[in-house]
Amino acid sequence: QVQYVESGGGSVQAGGSLRLSCAVYGSTFSSKAFGWYRQAPGQQRELVARVARAGTRTYADSVRGRFTISRDDAKHTVDLEMNALKVEDRAVYYCNTAYPDEPSHWGRGTQVTVSS
Repeated sequence: QVQYVESGGGSVQAGGSLRLSCAVYGSTFSSKAFGWYRQAPGQQRELVARVARAGTRTYADSVRGRFTISRDDAKHTVDLEMNALKVEDRAVYYCNTAYPDEPSHWGRGTQVTVSS
């Protein structure tokens, strides 16, 4: 069974940076696209960044230019570099597979808090 373990969250002031990391277990890693998702209080979970099998990256409009997703097929990890953080980036962040596959087996996520 696939397992996702997210880490790297924390509390920063607006304008600060964080780097999230996700270790993926039990997956045919190199054959999958992966994404970072986030869920803010009272809101639905949303996909903010995706990296395809070949490395193509796509981003939600709200984070484009500030966040960078990357993958390491040898280490089975997916990272998210977040710069110029805004208060509205506050959420629990999760990694999981991304389209064309449906995400499943959600991990615990990692909390990101941004203060003004």
